Amino acid sequence: MPESSPTQLLERIQKGKPIPAIVLLGTDPYLRDLCRNGIIQAYVPDAVRDWALARVSVRGGDWSEVFQRAQTLPMLAQLQVVIIDGAETIEVKKRDDDDGAGETEDSGDADDPRKETLAAFSTYLDSPAPFTILLFEVPKLDKRQRLYKILNEKALVVELTIGDQAPQFAAQMAKELGAEIEPAAATLLADITNREPALMRMELQKLALYVQGRGKITTAAVKELVPNARKNTVWELADMIATRRRDHALQFLDNLLREGEEPVALVGVLSWMYRKLIEARDLPATMRGFQAARPLGMRPDSAEAAIRNAHRMSKENLRAGLIALAETDSQLKSSNPDKRATMEFLIARLTSTAAAAAK
Repeated sequence: MPESSPTQLLERIQKGKPIPAIVLLGTDPYLRDLCRNGIIQAYVPDAVRDWALARVSVRGGDWSEVFQRAQTLPMLAQLQVVIIDGAETIEVKKRDDDDGAGETEDSGDADDPRKETLAAFSTYLDSPAPFTILLFEVPKLDKRQRLYKILNEKALVVELTIGDQAPQFAAQMAKELGAEIEPAAATLLADITNREPALMRMELQKLALYVQGRGKITTAAVKELVPNARKNTVWELADMIATRRRDHALQFLDNLLREGEEPVALVGVLSWMYRKLIEARDLPATMRGFQAARPLGMRPDSAEAAIRNAHRMSKENLRAGLIALAETDSQLKSSNPDKRATMEFLIARLTSTAAAAAK
């Protein structure tokens, strides 16, 4: 089936006809929750959710519970929704190269149990149980793998991005929060947050409180309250880290802290940046920003910076950076940390990681 958007999914399920298998593809928590909640509300009434709603993890490779639940008539309910985590772990990993240029073995060895599981899954989708909706939540799928081919052909794949609809989503979110946002302000907010719904929602909560009882959210309010420079300049910091300019990075950090940037918020933005760098690492180093903008869900200039810096570091070192950021986040949220020293140590770790990658 062709890929669908969250809006198209919600419109389709309102018609009431069950969709045997739905894939929520992406990592945005707001869109994932929006789609999941819409599916549950459309197909499973409150009174029967104890019997007709289940979550199953297949991270260990065992899909037997999925098949069993899918083919078992739900108690006291016409339809059931089975949410599945970890389906992507059945994919066969690439042959060792960080650049992603190596081949991907689609089905593995002849005796690989994954091959049998995928064959059984494909057969099930050819004649699915009419009373079951399988809901897969996966962050990413390799299009060369058998799992993606099966899902793309026989399930509804919903890409968790909003693209050009970001201003409309911002307006809807504001309405849900009891506020109203001017069209120009919604467009500006979407641009600043790189069209990431979870970030848009977070900033709108702040904006809605700010304008409460004083009218609409304006562009002036967005400029005043939303840290516009955070994401636009974070790529400058990425460039400093990737090129091992520790002194420049520490000076950059000092400027941000002097301007009132909260360390916890900065770590959050840096974590987002590192996840984008990992995604960009899978794209060709020669890809231009306007080509990478859509797959990365970013503006062309930011996408180009992401690709440039991602290919200066290996995936191993990018993941090490994410670990450092997670540890720093935990330290900052502990009792009475020295925030400046903690952040300076983080920059030292990140530039050391980049240096190791460059050797």
